[in-house]
Amino acid sequence: MPGHRSITEAEKLAAAKLGGIPIRHEQMAVVANIHRAASAVRQHLENSVLRGSDLTWTAFVVLWVVWIWGESETRHVAEEAGISKGTLTGVARTLEARGLMRRGGHPTDGRLVLLSLTAEGEELMRRVFPQFNEEEAFVAEQLDDDECRSVADGLRRVVLQVEEHGEERRRALLNGAEPALRSSGRRPKPKA
Repeated sequence: MPGHRSITEAEKLAAAKLGGIPIRHEQMAVVANIHRAASAVRQHLENSVLRGSDLTWTAFVVLWVVWIWGESETRHVAEEAGISKGTLTGVARTLEARGLMRRGGHPTDGRLVLLSLTAEGEELMRRVFPQFNEEEAFVAEQLDDDECRSVADGLRRVVLQVEEHGEERRRALLNGAEPALRSSGRRPKPKA
């Protein structure tokens, strides 16, 4: 692929550029490799199993969230999928047009929209997810089961660190200023 550098090349270039700068190299490597791994896995899955079902990564994640959580408010689906409500609207409309998802009104609050899978959406997920999982196994093939558990546990702790302490850290770094807008287009609610 033109312009593509291997992880080994990227690590060598970063080491050469940052060699004299006092930084925490191990932590940098963790975060850089989280990003690189996520990008590589996403690209592989989109270009293999998801392509066969004409799904983007984002569409699959939205289907997954609603499949696992059941009927859900759009704001919760967007947050869980890590996308804006505007992006979710477009994805949900596409999935609805394909007969995979249903949008409906909330029973007590007419301003809210609920998403659920149709029977066709349920069937698609039951068919596609085992194929998706086979590719998950492929991308983790160089790790044995103990290593998979260890990596998963380490990544889970990274997520928990950000979920539990990220807001406080961001406020400290910003001297109490409001953080940037979230992907939803709204500022996070202040903690009580």
